[in-house]
Amino acid sequence: MPLPLLTLLKSRILVCDGAMGSMLLARGLKSGECPETWNLARQADVQAIHRAYLEAGADIILTNTFGGNRFTLKGHGLDSRAADLNRAGAQFARTLAQDLAGTLGRDLFVLGDIGPTGRFMAPLGMDTFEDFLAVFKEQAAALAEGGVDGLVIETMTSVEEVEAAVKAARATTQLPVVASMTFQQDADGKNYHTIMGVDVRTMVKRLCDAGADILGTNCGQGIEQMIGVVRQMRAATDLPILVEPNAGLPRLSQGRTVYAQTPEEMVRSLDALLDAGANIVGGCCGTTPAHIRLIAERVRARGR
Repeated sequence: MPLPLLTLLKSRILVCDGAMGSMLLARGLKSGECPETWNLARQADVQAIHRAYLEAGADIILTNTFGGNRFTLKGHGLDSRAADLNRAGAQFARTLAQDLAGTLGRDLFVLGDIGPTGRFMAPLGMDTFEDFLAVFKEQAAALAEGGVDGLVIETMTSVEEVEAAVKAARATTQLPVVASMTFQQDADGKNYHTIMGVDVRTMVKRLCDAGADILGTNCGQGIEQMIGVVRQMRAATDLPILVEPNAGLPRLSQGRTVYAQTPEEMVRSLDALLDAGANIVGGCCGTTPAHIRLIAERVRARGR
C-alpha cells in the first residue's frame, strides 16, 4: 500500500511536475480560452501532459484546475460548472497516476491545484472573507471527490486569500494542504515580500496557524532567487517546504513572455535549493518535462 504523502516526506525529497499552461498552449489552447474546459472536452491532451511529467520522473502532478474557482470561472461564463470541471480534472489525473504507479515502480501523488481568484478581499474589494471561504470550499470539495491525495494552494500574494483557502480545505476535507505564496526579492537583496506586502515570516506564522501541512513558494522568481526564500522559511518552520521556480526570470520577446532558463542551467542551483531546506521541488512557468527530468535525476542521485 502506498505511503501517505506526509509520511514519505519524512524520508525523501519528492519531485513535482512543471508548467501546465504553456504545455496546453503548445497543444492548441487559444488565448483567452479557459484551460479547465479541457478537463471535459480534451482529457486526452491533459492526460498526455500529466504522463509526460510522470515519465520524466515527477512523483507529484497537479490537476489542471488552477483557475477552477467560481470567481475566476465566472469570467468565462462557467461559474455553474466549477464542481464538474474540478472533479473531472481530479478523476482522470488520479486514474493515470494509479495506472502508472506500478509501471514506474514508485508512489505517485495527485494534488488538487487551487490558484488565486484574481479578486480583492474587502476592504480593497467587494467580496468578504466568507465569500472567499465559500468559493474555495466548493473547489476543495470537488477536488476531494475526484480523488486527489492533497490540495495545493499556490501563486498567492494575499495572506488573507490563502488563509481562506487553507481554512476552506480544512473545513471540507481531511487531505494534506500545501500553501504556497509568490515572493519578490526586495531592493536590499536580503528580504522578500509578495506584491501585497507579505514577508516570509508573516506568511509562515499565519499559514501554520490556519492549518497548512506544507508551506511553499512558487512562480515569481527563478531558482537562484528562491534559495533565500527557502532559507528564511526553514528558519521559521519545521514543516515540509515545496518550491516551484520559474525557468528563470520572465522577459518580453516579440510581445511574448519568455522563460529562457534551460534544464541544464536550472539544475545547477538545485543542490543549493535542497541544502536550504526544500522537501518538494518542481517547476512553474516555462518549465517542461525536460526540466523535471534533470531535476528528478539530480534528486535521486543525491539521495536524501
